[in-house]
Amino acid sequence: MDALDLARWQFGITTVYHFVFVPLTIGLSPLVAIMQTAWVRTGNERWLRLTKFFGKLLLINFAIGVATGIVQEFQFGMNWSEYSRFVGDVFGAPLAMEALAAFFVESTFLGLWIFGWDKLPKRIHLACIWAVAVATTLSAFFILAANSWMQHPVGTTFNFETGRAEMTDVVAVLTNPTVLAAFPHTVAAAFLTAGTFVAGIAAWWMVRLARSGQADKARDVYRPAVVLGLVTMLVSGAGVAVSGDWQAKLMFQQQPAKMAAAEGLCESQDGAPFSILAIGDLTNDCAGVRHLVELPGVTSYLATGDFSAPIRGVEELQEHYARWISDWEEENGVPPTFDEDTRFYPNLAVTYWSFRLMIGLGAGSAALALAALWLLRRKGSVTDRPWFATLGLAAIPTPFLASAFGWVFTEMGRQPWIVAPNPDASGVDGVWLLTARGVSEVVSPGMVVFSMVGFTLLYGVLMVVWFRLMRRYAVEGVADTERDPSPEAAPPADDDADGTTRPLSFAY
Repeated sequence: MDALDLARWQFGITTVYHFVFVPLTIGLSPLVAIMQTAWVRTGNERWLRLTKFFGKLLLINFAIGVATGIVQEFQFGMNWSEYSRFVGDVFGAPLAMEALAAFFVESTFLGLWIFGWDKLPKRIHLACIWAVAVATTLSAFFILAANSWMQHPVGTTFNFETGRAEMTDVVAVLTNPTVLAAFPHTVAAAFLTAGTFVAGIAAWWMVRLARSGQADKARDVYRPAVVLGLVTMLVSGAGVAVSGDWQAKLMFQQQPAKMAAAEGLCESQDGAPFSILAIGDLTNDCAGVRHLVELPGVTSYLATGDFSAPIRGVEELQEHYARWISDWEEENGVPPTFDEDTRFYPNLAVTYWSFRLMIGLGAGSAALALAALWLLRRKGSVTDRPWFATLGLAAIPTPFLASAFGWVFTEMGRQPWIVAPNPDASGVDGVWLLTARGVSEVVSPGMVVFSMVGFTLLYGVLMVVWFRLMRRYAVEGVADTERDPSPEAAPPADDDADGTTRPLSFAY
């Protein structure tokens, strides 16, 4: 493989790996804040115990997520320096905002929350975790604003002299219709991930305690956690469906080739069906593709709200993009950016199956939610059924995988563009970049192989560390008792006789 293929593999590996931790951090930080709010308002010790328990898991996840996320930005200046040269004036702005307005706030207040349990008043300490939750969500918005600009360039002009994109309207970049659809979808998916995580762990503990004769503890501590996770799953699941429909309709306008590839739709059709199962060579110009199971008219309805609406296939879109860009380049005296072998639609197999896996893996959370609704329908009830504990653990990875496949679909579906053109929607003329033109001209395949092998091995070690830590503390469970650590409470027995408090220390 050449440097381009290797650089794409490296960015794909590091991105998907990093995104394992992102949705849990985004979704779990508000849930931990809700648990602590319940403790501050009610004084019920169980909510403090749950806050400490899930807060510990949040901190482990956050630490690994930060360590792996830093690598992403370095790649822009190394493997993808030509991309950075082309879009740096635009792409760098939301990334800088993410660091200054979101990550710094997030990390600062997380530090205060970790070390301030016995130093800060209850409500001030509570405000710290809420600041973390808000900053985490804000961080997601700025990252998505940068990515959405790549999907749909706005607020930008093309400088013919420098050959670079230059930002003219930062408000337009931050209010891009693409980010306004992607942000609620991503945040809803993050809450679904966190809700499943909380409900799955609590369900396992509930069954374990109920079967060992400790039904009272299961009812007092873990049932409220299951209910909180259940409510989160129900609300966020509806949010994922609604925002996903919104985003799909927008993508049919902005990136019709991506959505045609997602359906394996080779030829244009009126009343295009939704394909459930297709066979054939999805990587070779649609040769021999057959749809074995499909729902008539559903793709047209998802795209336009009309079951009989026409939808263009990848073959027509290939001709459309080639003709449109060629005409623009000839009109503006720009050297051709593609040759006759350039394919203007993505790998059909990857796009088709990642789209279905993204949707299908949501069944894990749905199954856990339905089971919890049925088994816990009576007030104060708990269950000792082993299959519910197994289901809780089995459901935990499904939203993680669904989110990962969602990013694979989003990024692979944009190919062959690293910055997609928008000939059929309100975008910016002249601002597009083929992925092949974005890779560094001086980085050799050997350099990329060396760094990719190093990162992959390091990330493998970090994944083992992450899993072992998460499993260790999840298996320990909620503490049997938890003293109120706030300054308003009675001083602990190990305080000095003269009333001075203990040194600032790590809460966990």
